[in-house]
Amino acid sequence: MQNNGLIKFFTVLFGLVSLYQLSFTFVTSKVESDAKTYAQASVNTDDADYFTLVDIAERNYLDSIAEQKVFGVFNYATAKDRELNKGLDLKGGINVILQVSVKDILKGLAENSRNPLFNQSLARADVLQKSSDDTYVESFFLAFEELKGDENLSNPDIFGNRTLSDDINFNMTDDEVKPVIRRKIDASIVSAFEVLRKRIDKFGVTQPNIQRLGTSGRILVELPGARDVERVKNLLQSTAQLEFWETTSNQLFGTFLGQANELLKTVVEAEKEEVETEVSEIDDLLSDVAAAQDSITTVVNPIYDYVKGAGYAGGPVLIQVDVKDQPTVESYLNRSDVRALLPADLRYTKFLWGIPDEKTDLVDLYVIKANRSNEPPLSGSVIVDAAQTYDQLGAAAVSMQMNGKGARIWEEMTGIAYQEKSNIAIVLDNVVYSAPGVSKGAISGGRSEISGQFSLNEAIDLANVLRAGKLPAAAEIIQSEIVGPSLGQEAIESGVNSFVIALLLVLAWMIFYYGRAGLYADIALTLNIILIFGILAGLGAVLTLPGIAGIVLTIGMSVDANVLIFERIREELAKGKGQKQAVSDGFRNALSSILDANITTGLTAFILFAFGTGPIKGFATTLLIGIATSLSTAIFVTRLLVDGRLANGKALAFATRATKNLFRNLDIKFLKKRGFAYVVSGLLIAAGVASLFTQGLNQGVDFVGGRSYTVRFEQAVNPTDAQSQLVSLLGSAEAKTFGEDNQLKITTNYKVYVEGTEVDDEIQQALFSGLSSFLPENLNYADFVNGAEDKQVGIMSSIKVGPTIADDIKKNSFLAVFGSLIVVFLYILLRFRKWQYSLGAVAAVFHDVLLVLGVFSITYTFMPFSMEINQAFIAAVLTVIGYSLNDTVVVFDRIREFTRLHTSWEGHKTVNSALNSTLSRTINTSLTTLVVLLAIFIFGGEAIRGFMFALIVGVLVGTYSSLFIATPVMFDTTRKKK
Repeated sequence: MQNNGLIKFFTVLFGLVSLYQLSFTFVTSKVESDAKTYAQASVNTDDADYFTLVDIAERNYLDSIAEQKVFGVFNYATAKDRELNKGLDLKGGINVILQVSVKDILKGLAENSRNPLFNQSLARADVLQKSSDDTYVESFFLAFEELKGDENLSNPDIFGNRTLSDDINFNMTDDEVKPVIRRKIDASIVSAFEVLRKRIDKFGVTQPNIQRLGTSGRILVELPGARDVERVKNLLQSTAQLEFWETTSNQLFGTFLGQANELLKTVVEAEKEEVETEVSEIDDLLSDVAAAQDSITTVVNPIYDYVKGAGYAGGPVLIQVDVKDQPTVESYLNRSDVRALLPADLRYTKFLWGIPDEKTDLVDLYVIKANRSNEPPLSGSVIVDAAQTYDQLGAAAVSMQMNGKGARIWEEMTGIAYQEKSNIAIVLDNVVYSAPGVSKGAISGGRSEISGQFSLNEAIDLANVLRAGKLPAAAEIIQSEIVGPSLGQEAIESGVNSFVIALLLVLAWMIFYYGRAGLYADIALTLNIILIFGILAGLGAVLTLPGIAGIVLTIGMSVDANVLIFERIREELAKGKGQKQAVSDGFRNALSSILDANITTGLTAFILFAFGTGPIKGFATTLLIGIATSLSTAIFVTRLLVDGRLANGKALAFATRATKNLFRNLDIKFLKKRGFAYVVSGLLIAAGVASLFTQGLNQGVDFVGGRSYTVRFEQAVNPTDAQSQLVSLLGSAEAKTFGEDNQLKITTNYKVYVEGTEVDDEIQQALFSGLSSFLPENLNYADFVNGAEDKQVGIMSSIKVGPTIADDIKKNSFLAVFGSLIVVFLYILLRFRKWQYSLGAVAAVFHDVLLVLGVFSITYTFMPFSMEINQAFIAAVLTVIGYSLNDTVVVFDRIREFTRLHTSWEGHKTVNSALNSTLSRTINTSLTTLVVLLAIFIFGGEAIRGFMFALIVGVLVGTYSSLFIATPVMFDTTRKKK
């Protein structure tokens, strides 16, 4: 091989650069371990906010030493920026996709117009979105065109208003208005992105990631290491709509309450009679009729019966009720017939709730002096700074500083409140946090404070949110994945274990089969792994559990390249050539097969990277990097070591005594068996297709939408018992053992079409309530939901996928699979110049995919591990396609070579001889790959067991199809053409 010196130089250089890139990871691991130890030692374990204070102490420690040199080389801040990033499944944390409400943006641009056509178009757009891939604004434009009649978008009641007067005038056509609206929406989404970025930057997690996803208004947020689920959701979804309102004396509403109570008596009585009529009709079918009637007849005073207390006379609090009764009372007061009872001077009054008291579970109802436009005298837009502080009682609070305009209005409002002895309600997202009075005259300077029942984290987050500003529109979480830190640590341990075991097995096998040559392949393989991790760190890529699986799969592919080379060298030696010549010819002849096999696998990996998300993209990334490094180390490094041995005049055996004569002089008549193979494959595919039509597949929440939770218990739990408890609360729920028998995977599509944290909270409360009999008595709701370093009981991870996202995932999965088939067909057609080769390869791939689907359909009901059809499964299918093609291309390459060399042979002899000559490579590669996959399957953890099972099935059927499907189909179609 020419240029040995240059290859040695670059090999050493790339190896050292990779180790240098990985050194940052070692440094940060040591420093963060020291920080954790210091933080835990500095905080009292009995403190109520122990975990919060530990986090703060750890961050402060890291901030204090950020610029200090570590090992005298570089500082921690530099190392942190360049370390190998770990994904959520390895580190724990939260991954969400937020949908910024374009509907809300349109309403804002139209100044909340009441124009019937505008609102009908919005409603129609909601319907169109359920079956359309267009963005919301395009659906709105389409709906408007359908309904518009003589009106235009530039109508003064729609977009020809004061807000848009600089961009839109009354004479503009719809085609002229549309680009303006699109531009305004994009600007609002950019604004939302910046607001979220500012909030996240102050949240306190390392290496957060926030990205815009296309033009649909979706924003991806990844927070590695975040543990407090509710805190993150509130931080991301809070619009931070801060308002300051004047309040009204509660003494003005005594008559109103009495009149409302009397009016509602007749309403409730009518509803009671209606229910009693229904009850009497089904009296024989229900056993709890008497109890139901008792509950109906207990209501005497619809409002007064719920009142548990009242505010002081003249104050802003009208009544106090139990938290559980809040929705009922709110529904009563919002009735149009009840609001009609308000005096004329109070008709715009708003009723807003305060923060529930944690000790008494009572919540205050405030009376707010509102106006026709429902706009507050002062809003949060005037806030220029906010900080977490403490009030006079030592409780957490938030101080605010207003701009000049806000300070003037604030001084005016506080002056009026002082004169009238009234209060000012400080309202955030329609919740009254406090309503202080003014005792010392008007307050100048524009400083204010929000106090309430804040925890330390809530006060910190509120200050961050107010500093960042409010979101221009509501942002709903439409997809989320939450992994607890303890589960992430378990994933690291299982991933490392499976990786080490697989590596040791492969290294041992190569030495057993190829002797010293196998040792050289092992050295190249070790360098390959160092290069993969170094490149991942250098690119700033994220290592995930499927990514580790991709690296381990790369080990198998690296072995395949060396096997191809060594088998060709053995063939050349068998022809009587000298070792140097045999090595030279062996490397040259194997190159074509190696390139073809890796290019086809690389093409499917590229497609997977393009259509995959999250961990699946991580799998594709490591696979692509692994393909490149495997080619380099197998072709150059192995050659360098082999040539170095021969240059010293020493012999090099490419086999051991046990393997020297394996697979030699074979004469298997593969083509004679193709009829039997067609029948067997046809029967298996028919069984699988029948199962697909009758039993279907176990589609995960990725494809159908819903929520999935991994819940761990102290003791073994019967999933049937747990499921029956949850069905009674949620109506639809499925519980299955997930890994150990003390862990369940619970899936529900309850309120799948309803967005918002309220539904998330409702389901989590139902889980806590329904599973309480299986949980420890001292476990509270907060510990059940949120993560902790040492958490062993409760929700360990969760996934939420909205129906819109689920539809997108299904569409992308379909495109990925069929796109890969088309790309592969075209590549093989280009490479082999005959459509028969392409047809044989695609037939084998179809065969393999159908068999994998069939196996999953037939066995998912009784397999002891999760076999959900999700994004990971699609990644497995695409990997199977790549592997099957890898095998098929190697066989086809040898058939093409034999066809050129042996022109006098008959077709069947050429094909059989080619298949026999590659059988050693086929079995060797398949066995090493299976060993690798089995190691991950057994030791890699429950989360990727279904993924690994699909790959194992795929490798088996892929090996079979390259011999008995792809080649016979190619042979039969070629023969018929002739």
